[in-house]
Amino acid sequence: MNQLIEFIRDNIQITYILILAIFVGVEVIKSIPAVLHTPLMSGANALSGVVIVGAILVMLHSDPNDYLALTLGFLAVVLGILNVVGGFAVTHRMLQMFKKKK
Repeated sequence: MNQLIEFIRDNIQITYILILAIFVGVEVIKSIPAVLHTPLMSGANALSGVVIVGAILVMLHSDPNDYLALTLGFLAVVLGILNVVGGFAVTHRMLQMFKKKK
């Protein structure tokens, strides 16, 4: 616990920027109209794809005995894939709402 407090004390400006970014992100997301949701979701899927590729590359270049890096890389790949699949499912469902009913 002392290491965490010391880390925050040493990086207090980065902590402030992170907290500010969280508040700005929440305000930006809340103000997005529903019509723009589908294109933005597609962009988020593309970013998650980049995260997956980056995590795979980090895992390829890490030491085989570094279990922490491999575990975090694997977790990043799994969460990125879940985000992409969930994003496509939500996008598909949103697009179904705009189709004419027969």
